[in-house]
Amino acid sequence: MSTTVFRYFLLFSLIIVHGSSYAATAHEQEQLSLILQQLDIIERLATQATATSASEPGNRYRFDYPSLMQDIQRIRQGVQGYLSPSRAQPRDPTELVGDYRLDTPSVEPSP
Repeated sequence: MSTTVFRYFLLFSLIIVHGSSYAATAHEQEQLSLILQQLDIIERLATQATATSASEPGNRYRFDYPSLMQDIQRIRQGVQGYLSPSRAQPRDPTELVGDYRLDTPSVEPSP
């Protein structure tokens, strides 16, 4: 999967969750549960990709999997908090990272 797919999915998830300001109907609960399942799948794929990705010497950038995992957790917490609110809905000012490209440290040849 490309980073673009992850970004669009995360954006789509945020739009759905953020646009929900009313009590969850049965249909909405079902849709949000599906989003949680999809987040689980994306998280598993990202974990697998982390384990299999290797930083190649010529690459300037690498994908920032830890930031992606943190953003997935934040989205999951938002959906779960909406589905089972414990009190009045507080505003969460923390923003998602959104930029998952890291500079690969340059390898200098040893003398």
